[in-house]
Amino acid sequence: MEVRSENSIQVRSDKFLSTVIPRTRLQVWFFRVCSSILLWTCLVHIVAVAELWHPRLLTGFTSRISWITRPPLRLQHSLHSPPPLVPPRYYRSNGFLKVSCNGGLNQMRAAICDMVTVARLLNLTLVVPELDKKSFWADPSDFEDIFDVRHFIDSLRDEVRIVRRLPKRFSSKYGFEAFQMPPVSWSNEKYYLEQILPLFSKHKVVHFNRTDTRLANNGIPLSLQKLRCRVNFQGLKFTPQIETLGHKLVHILQEKGPVVALHLRYEMDMLAFSGCTHGCTVEEAEELKRLRYAFPWWREKEIVSEERRQQGLCPLTPEEATLVLQALGFTKETQIYIASGEIYGSERRLAPLRAAFPRIVKKETLLDPAELQQFQNHSSQMAALDFMVTLASNTFIPTYDGNMAKVVEGHRRYLGFKKSILPDRKKLVELLDLHQNGTLPWNDFALAVRQAHEKRMGQPFHRRIIPDKPKEEDYFYANPQECLCEGTGCEDLLDPRKSSKLQ
Repeated sequence: MEVRSENSIQVRSDKFLSTVIPRTRLQVWFFRVCSSILLWTCLVHIVAVAELWHPRLLTGFTSRISWITRPPLRLQHSLHSPPPLVPPRYYRSNGFLKVSCNGGLNQMRAAICDMVTVARLLNLTLVVPELDKKSFWADPSDFEDIFDVRHFIDSLRDEVRIVRRLPKRFSSKYGFEAFQMPPVSWSNEKYYLEQILPLFSKHKVVHFNRTDTRLANNGIPLSLQKLRCRVNFQGLKFTPQIETLGHKLVHILQEKGPVVALHLRYEMDMLAFSGCTHGCTVEEAEELKRLRYAFPWWREKEIVSEERRQQGLCPLTPEEATLVLQALGFTKETQIYIASGEIYGSERRLAPLRAAFPRIVKKETLLDPAELQQFQNHSSQMAALDFMVTLASNTFIPTYDGNMAKVVEGHRRYLGFKKSILPDRKKLVELLDLHQNGTLPWNDFALAVRQAHEKRMGQPFHRRIIPDKPKEEDYFYANPQECLCEGTGCEDLLDPRKSSKLQ
């Protein structure tokens, strides 16, 4: 009995120790963790108080702490943590600015930049812009379908307060009607301060129902010009869906070698509204004329096509673009990405271009139809994909100086004066006609084309100012010179004598 009792006691003690020891270790571990957290919390508070009273006292110490506690570089990238928000700008808002942008993607993009700038100038609260749904393109996309609306609001919060929608008290549901008007085109700071700002005291909400070219190219304070650039180059980011597919498109192209992005603006709307029918059949010319008459807001109805072409006001045809590309030295091995919508005349008109440059591609040929399905019938979203390719391409060539050509040209300047060949269409029409009627041999034609474009490749130069004729000036977004360089070397950079060739 005694032996058995001693054994049982021993067993119980062993069980007790095996239970107590792990618990004791767990308690010690827990105590250490809590102590560490408490110590670090105290240290952070001490540093914060010290920084508040003596900002420079612990500069070196806090930098070392941040270096020690910062995760490794790879981990930082893998976490994808969003950048910290910039501190908001606090100001007394003078009212709400509501805007409805008109036109295609790039026309609306520039207008959005201008409207943010106007809101900043007048201390207004900007409502997220409405996009055009009624023009020729009839795209049902909203702002958030094309642009990252959260990024747009957050990235500009230190400049302008932006809200997704008007407060309920300003809703039409409650009988409120915003004052609507189109501001005067190419207006400067004085116009908005003296004529527009007083309207907000009376109406609280003003709705700009047209926004294209409503801010002057020149004569604007440097801070506002830089804000226009900041919105354009940083604030307007495409949605993750567009960004992901756009980057994939760029990657596919770059794997196959250098790429020329050809903005072939030979689309039905362009030809109809410009009245350019060179190379079209009689039936096609009549169809384009009927389309022009179908849109009452388009003022010009009767247009003489050849006169307009001789003035350099027509987009190059696919056939003309073929000859110009060959004259500029591009060969059959050149990879050409067609950045445009549906070409008028389709494959029939593209045949000469494809014969000369077999490596012609489009987004529709590079991507699976299922990948593009979500963007079908959304012309602005499709244009956003082309926009990304044009920025990333080795060379950009627009066949017409429309809104996309200008905005892309300026963006490529901002990215380091990337090569953009900007056709002198008036000179080219003259050379093309001489060559095609047999007067100008090929070698002479090619040399003349190259010489005409030596200084039209996206080099730095001063934006042209024409007093009292803002419509004829160089467009701000094509050459935002205030945002392209900093410091004393800017004047040298913009000196045309020192920038005849791209680096």
